[in-house]
Order: sequence, then structure tokens, then C-alpha cells
Amino acid sequence: MSTTVLAAGNHFIRPGLFTEAVRTAAGDIPLDVREIRFDWPHTPFGPVAEVIEASGTEDGMIEALQGVEICVTEHGPLTERILANCPDLKLFCTSRGGPVNANLDAATRYGVPVCHAPGRNATATAEHTLTLLLAAARGVGDTHTDLRRGVWRGDYYDYDNCGIEIDGATVGLIGFGAIGSRVATVLAAMGARVLVHDPYVRPEALAGIAEQVPLDELLTRSRIVSLHARVTEETTGMIGRAQLAAMPRGSVLVNCARGALLDYDAVCDALDAGQLAGAGFDVFPEEPLPAGHRLLTAPGVVLTPHIAGGSQQVAHKAARIVAEEVGRHLRGEPLVHCANPEALHAG
Repeated sequence: MSTTVLAAGNHFIRPGLFTEAVRTAAGDIPLDVREIRFDWPHTPFGPVAEVIEASGTEDGMIEALQGVEICVTEHGPLTERILANCPDLKLFCTSRGGPVNANLDAATRYGVPVCHAPGRNATATAEHTLTLLLAAARGVGDTHTDLRRGVWRGDYYDYDNCGIEIDGATVGLIGFGAIGSRVATVLAAMGARVLVHDPYVRPEALAGIAEQVPLDELLTRSRIVSLHARVTEETTGMIGRAQLAAMPRGSVLVNCARGALLDYDAVCDALDAGQLAGAGFDVFPEEPLPAGHRLLTAPGVVLTPHIAGGSQQVAHKAARIVAEEVGRHLRGEPLVHCANPEALHAG
């Protein structure tokens, strides 16, 4: 008797990648794998019923999950209504760093464990952060745009316009998780003095790499600040006008975490006034960024469309992490990355 699995992929993690990874993890256990594909990233994700950052529809998922015991997906939604109409579902695996597309409370009530893929894109996001950090520190965004328009801006060699080096600079990282710690390691190797503000970091994790300081001290001492915190009630809007004003004049700000951490109107004002000399952003207050937004014309800004976590390696790694959970489920082994372990004992 085979186990029915739904591989609900998209244009990043293709359904076939999920299928291949699940079959490898299952070994000799027979599977019946069905595949569907959502249109992300060509169509942005968004709220689906009560969950956020999801793709597809409740009706589409309900239809696809009929008779399915295990679902592996990246953005497919898991809502109260889906759970109520898919009684065969026994395991839901989302290849996101966090299970933001699943209603965990409802899944627990229905006895459906939800697994996710923490750290799946840590390396890619850390590398992209460093890309934006270096580009913003050396004025790459504006000079690139000028050259594409046929304008040779030799005045960027003027003392007041040229950028800063990482070697010897003080760089502040807000958050020291899987991404922030990787960024810190590279910056330290480049000769930066790295400061960290993260109330949850273990002191031994910083040894030889960075110094833990209060947020106010980090802001006043750092010429470059990069955000790596999760969005919570405490961190939402944590960098606003007062915090930007506390940074040294001519500083650089980078955000590859989440747009909600930052007051972007205050950032644009700081860029226009020269308080910030540059900035690099991969995340925004609205996504896609609407036409006419101030960030599109602010000086010294390097922008990318929320692609920091996207690499071919991430697609394979994310599929493998959730597929390994499927293998554990099939063999009756403990799940490693289960967001609601109490679901295992529900019902």
C-alpha cells in the first residue's frame, strides 16, 4: 500500500525537486506522488484566509489534497477550512524558514504536525546582504545608474563622495541568528569591528567574532548597520527617525530581513539630508514596491526585489530538509523541525 504525497511546488522549488527529494528520503517505501505548481514568484504571495505569505487558493488546495496523507510545499496555504475538508492529511511540510503559510493552532487541533525548513536560505541571504552592504558603502547603485545613462561621474572620487572600506570600519548587526552570524564571520575576516545587538544570543557564540552591546550603543558606534531580526511586536518599526539620527552622519543601512523592521519614510528623509550616505534594501514596506515610491529616487540606494534568499542551492536544500521530515514520518521516527509537536498527541 503506497502513501499519497502532494508535491505543491512553484517556479523556484519546482514540483519535481520535491518529488525527487521525497523519493530519496523515503527509500524503499512506496509512494504515490502527485504534483501541482503555483505561479509564485511570477504572482506575488499574500494572505489566504487567515494565513500570510501564501500562494494559491483554499479551494485549489482542498481539491489537490483529497486522499493525500502528506503535503510538501513552499507557499501552499494550510487554513482551518482546508484542514476541515482534507481528513486524510497527516503531515504538512512547508519549505519556508518559518511556517507562516500554516494555521498552527488549527493544525494542532486536527492533529496535523507542521514541519518547516529553518536555515534553508541562511547562506544565500548572508551573501546577498554582503553584496548590498558593499555596494551601498561604495556608491555602486548611483554610479551604475549614471553610467547606464552615459554619465561619467568622476566626482565620486571626491573625498566627500567616495565610499568607506570594511577593513577597520565598525559594523553593527541587529540580530545574530543563522544569517547574522554568517555575515559577522565574513565581516570580521575582512577586518571589521563587529557589534551585535541580540538579546537571545549566547555569549560564547560571539567569541572572537563580535561584541554584544545595547541597541543605542550599536547605533552610535556603527558606520554600517545591517538588520537581521525577526518581526515581532518588539521589533516592528524598531529603526525609525530617532535611531537613524543616532547613527554617525554618512552611515550606511542594510535590510535583507523584513520591511516591517524599518520606517522607510524616515530612511528617505535621512538619505536626502545626508545623514545616511547609502542604503541597501531587499525588503520593503509594500511588495512589490509601488511606482512612485520615494525609495526609487532616493540617493545612494541599492535595491533588489526580495531575492536575497533565492539560489539554486536553496531550492535543493529546502526540498531536502522537508523531504527528510517525510522520511522520518514514514519510518515512525521523531520529527526534527516540527513547529507544533503537540499535534502529535492531539485527538
